[in-house]
Amino acid sequence: MSKVQVTDVILRDAHQSLIATRMRTEDMLPICDKLDKVGYWSLEVWGGATFDACVRFLKEDPWERLRQLRAALPNTRLQMLLRGQNLLGYRHYADDVVEAFVAKAAENGIDVFRVFDALNDLRNLETAIKAVKKAGKHAQGTICYTTSPVHTLDLFVEQAQALKDMGSDSIAIKDMAGLLTPYATYDLVKAIKANVDLPLFVHSHSTAGLAPLCQLKAIEAGAEHIDTAISAFASGTSHPATESQVAALKGTQWDTGLDLELLTEIADYFKEVRKKYHQFESEFTKEDVSVQINQVPGGMMSNLANQLKEQQALDRIREVFNEIPRVREDLGFPPLVTPTSQIVGTQAVLNVLAGERYKTITNEVKRYLQGGYGHPPAPVNKDVQTKAIGKEEPIDGRPADQISPEMNRLRQEIGSLATSEEDVLTFAMFQDIGKQFLEQRAEGTLQPEPLEPPVAAGKSATAVATEFSIDVHGETYQVEITGVGGDSSGKRHIYLTLDGMPEEVIFESLNEYDANSSGGNKRGRANGPGDITTAMPGNIVDVLVQVGDTVEAGQAVLITEAMKMETEIQAPIAGTVKGVFVAKGDRVTPGETLVEIG
Repeated sequence: MSKVQVTDVILRDAHQSLIATRMRTEDMLPICDKLDKVGYWSLEVWGGATFDACVRFLKEDPWERLRQLRAALPNTRLQMLLRGQNLLGYRHYADDVVEAFVAKAAENGIDVFRVFDALNDLRNLETAIKAVKKAGKHAQGTICYTTSPVHTLDLFVEQAQALKDMGSDSIAIKDMAGLLTPYATYDLVKAIKANVDLPLFVHSHSTAGLAPLCQLKAIEAGAEHIDTAISAFASGTSHPATESQVAALKGTQWDTGLDLELLTEIADYFKEVRKKYHQFESEFTKEDVSVQINQVPGGMMSNLANQLKEQQALDRIREVFNEIPRVREDLGFPPLVTPTSQIVGTQAVLNVLAGERYKTITNEVKRYLQGGYGHPPAPVNKDVQTKAIGKEEPIDGRPADQISPEMNRLRQEIGSLATSEEDVLTFAMFQDIGKQFLEQRAEGTLQPEPLEPPVAAGKSATAVATEFSIDVHGETYQVEITGVGGDSSGKRHIYLTLDGMPEEVIFESLNEYDANSSGGNKRGRANGPGDITTAMPGNIVDVLVQVGDTVEAGQAVLITEAMKMETEIQAPIAGTVKGVFVAKGDRVTPGETLVEIG
């Protein structure tokens, strides 16, 4: 066997796993010359949550990031993670959007496309893999590893063979939650290599502390490629350290040939970079073998913790972890990876906090149970399915066959704000924040979230205290102001940490609300039978009623978004809408009256 080849994920999955995908391009470019000299098989630099984070938080054009990295890494393959028909968003897109996106990603610098589907429904990979092949790039068909009564060696081998038949140039085992164990890895790799003659990549997170051992057993079983991360951003919910794996294989038949001294210089650089992003560190990215029980990926853990903390319910996180496997079983044992991890996790939080399972069901769970994401790996709970979609027949075919071509409509909707086809695709991925990004770019008001307070306390006569405590109903909260954004369209963004968790508060001018809204700071407490509130902190996506409307009990009146999942809020009683106290885009918390019905 020839030497083992290394894909380093330092510029994508490593910082996505440990600092909420916040690394800026300005901190990547200075080290690219050294990264380019290492001799990696590839560098993963794009895809996953990087596109979302660039647009939503960093206010960087993700396409420009890709072009800059391509120019700075001329001798190294650049790789991205693509969610099949979901691309980089959280829903399925029409085939023409998938084809256009892959073509532009290839044109702007991507050489290797790691394509996966959260359900391992291979029908959702067909269009993307064809588009990659059409662009003349490397298509890496991916199997999402998980454990359940239906996920067997035979099933994984069958999927690998199907991916080869589909035109894949290589196969990746994607262990996003750190569920692989060393001997299970050996058996899986051995079985796939015995049946599928393609290069095999092993991508395993160190969440349970087992990934380095798993990769060594994978190599013994015949895997030619491993994913690692430079040690400064390795371990925990990230990946095995590049230097450690290189050292482990040195002098063996699998010697990577990579220079440990050069890798150490790169690690020293990133140690300093990581300090810059200390506010995004989380206790939930450490090694925790309990992932072998609840299957919760690290990034999902921090999201769940943040949501529960907002509701003063962090002490119930173990209840949520216990509920996640039950929801997963109800939904037919989907692997927990974007977007299914958010779908299952958010529903589990709702089930715990509402005190009744499936009292509120997110729109994404409804779409999932309608077949909108594809075939679940196992039969779903029929009672839950009926509660979610009634007597409606689930979709049996490929979900994207239900979606009409979208590119022409998207071009028309975004209009002159898009100065390129890449801009149209940015809008396609995330229509609200994509449009906001393009508007701010046109206005010259793009401003990334600050990493440190713009004015240190005591340095200026206008400076204010940046750290303080507040007491609410006997509970004490430590608050630190970390920055203030610009005033754009009557909105000012205040960045802070609450008990160590990063938050963002948006203050809006009252004149933005219509006559039916009394403003976010005038909402009363929900205590009457017709007072409508939310079960989770989040944002208002849409307001479906106005004052004077007659509504029926159970009718949807609001759509909220939390953890990137949408939920309909329904009228608890029949009556007339007496007040609407929110508008689209508002931040809301449980206990507030959002709509009043009398």
